[in-house]
Amino acid sequence: MKIYTRTGDKGTTSLSDGSRISKSDILLHAYGTVDELNSFIGVLISQNPDQFLTKVQNELFVVGGMLATPVANWEKYWKVERLAEFTAELEHEIDRMSAELEPMRGFILPQGSKLIADTHVCRTVCRRAERFVVALIDQNEAYQKVQVLLNRLSDFFFILARYFHKKENISETLYQSAK
Repeated sequence: MKIYTRTGDKGTTSLSDGSRISKSDILLHAYGTVDELNSFIGVLISQNPDQFLTKVQNELFVVGGMLATPVANWEKYWKVERLAEFTAELEHEIDRMSAELEPMRGFILPQGSKLIADTHVCRTVCRRAERFVVALIDQNEAYQKVQVLLNRLSDFFFILARYFHKKENISETLYQSAK
């Protein structure tokens, strides 16, 4: 089987139901950014093998699949309640890691080690995906469920970066105001 199909050569791509949309459509930006985030998570896993991060990757494949499926067909192909279930798992992981961390004393700069910096890249790419999904909510409220998950996932990456500071015994660098 050839990897290239030439069907996208005119700037369109197909959704799961076969309908075609422009590659500049906000929907493509949303699920393309989810795909980008998944790749960056792979970078994290290469530095810190972790089963929960692999679970995050699997769940993001579901999110990407949902975004590539017209909302009217979600129930046919996806367990929509899975989004809320995974959001709850993220909250549990955030609470677990947070319990081991000192309270925040200010804004934290995204630095410390390659692992910490890459975790912050995941956080910011996740926030970008969330912004694209927020734009989709104007088209259909069902996207709200995806937005909530991405919001919580970006929180997870923030806490994970702080957790890596503790694990690697690297002090957090706080933002210093110019005032």
